[in-house]
Amino acid sequence: MTLPQIALFALFVGVAIGVGLSLVVAWAYRTRARIADETSLAVPDGVTAVLSSMDDAACVVDPSGLVLAVSKAAARFDIVTGAPLENPELRQLVRSLRTDAASVTESLRITRGGLSLDPRLVSARASTISPRMSLLVIRDVTEQERLDQMRRDFVANTSHELKTPVGAITLLAEAIESAADDAQQVRHFATRISAEAVRLGQLTGRIMSLSRLQTDDALSSARAVSIDEVIASAIEAHAVQAGSAGVEIARGGDRGVWVHGDSQILIEAFGNLIANAIVYSPKGSRVGVGVKADGEIVEIAVSDQGIGISEADRERIFERFYRADEARSRRTGGTGLGLSIVKHATQRHGGEVLLWSRPGRGSTFTIRLPRIEEPAHLGKDKKSKKKRERKAAKAAARVRNGENA
Repeated sequence: MTLPQIALFALFVGVAIGVGLSLVVAWAYRTRARIADETSLAVPDGVTAVLSSMDDAACVVDPSGLVLAVSKAAARFDIVTGAPLENPELRQLVRSLRTDAASVTESLRITRGGLSLDPRLVSARASTISPRMSLLVIRDVTEQERLDQMRRDFVANTSHELKTPVGAITLLAEAIESAADDAQQVRHFATRISAEAVRLGQLTGRIMSLSRLQTDDALSSARAVSIDEVIASAIEAHAVQAGSAGVEIARGGDRGVWVHGDSQILIEAFGNLIANAIVYSPKGSRVGVGVKADGEIVEIAVSDQGIGISEADRERIFERFYRADEARSRRTGGTGLGLSIVKHATQRHGGEVLLWSRPGRGSTFTIRLPRIEEPAHLGKDKKSKKKRERKAAKAAARVRNGENA
């Protein structure tokens, strides 16, 4: 082999060795970077940017369930960075990624954070973004569920309920036409038509109120609301009804309790409970309205001494158009929507409604709502008012003393 051939061969071997070493070094760096990525708990910048722009609740968690990064909406479910994922169903969903596919989706009913007592239906999706990190996205579909249920119930129930007054008005109109020559019969049928028209108007109004409560999660005019004012307004609105029925309304319990919500919705809800209590109470009995402040919760109970509700009816009493006593409800003009409005109004305020009843002994409906502190400016106004009252009393006393002197 000539000298030039030896030189070329040596050069080729050197290049081959250099390329091989370069490939080995590159492979080693790539392997080290891959291992670092697999063991690292640093959230990639791209994932953080996506989380910051998401409207749904979302978070990145490690295999132990520690939250590494969150979206803004995650706070609604008490999910915060640096804390463990507390909800056991969400933790189980993340763990299922170890054995299942790269992503898992389930529908769950979980409690929202804060003061809310209303469980939310969510569609939760867990996805693997690295060997040691998972992305959990929680989409609240409670409103979609309520809307779907409302549409089904509206078609099934409302059309049936509207048939009764509409059919009665049609028959009474025909009766008036056939008795046109009998003035007494015409007046009788006209009075019946007026009663059915009033009932139809009440039914339509209740349906609209219930629809508004079901179709909008946010309270349009939420503010600090005094329970004292709400109860006073509800009792005053039904004072005439109570007087006609010979039923006394008594108010007791704690005072100066406040909640966050819509006063008109709450007045309607408590008014429905008071109206029902009056209707189902015997003459000479008492309807009690009591308030109890228990830490962060306020309980408002409406009790009667009426006929009570059977155990079978208690399970369905809050359904639309359901009536425990069909004959009495028809006779008193009930729509069967009052307690359903109470239920949805309570849920809209992040609370719940409970029922205790025993046939022959009466019923107690208790609304539990998240309590808030009295607004600061109102407290100052009260102090100023008391101070002015004390000054006026002292001035009046001085005047009286001067006159006496």
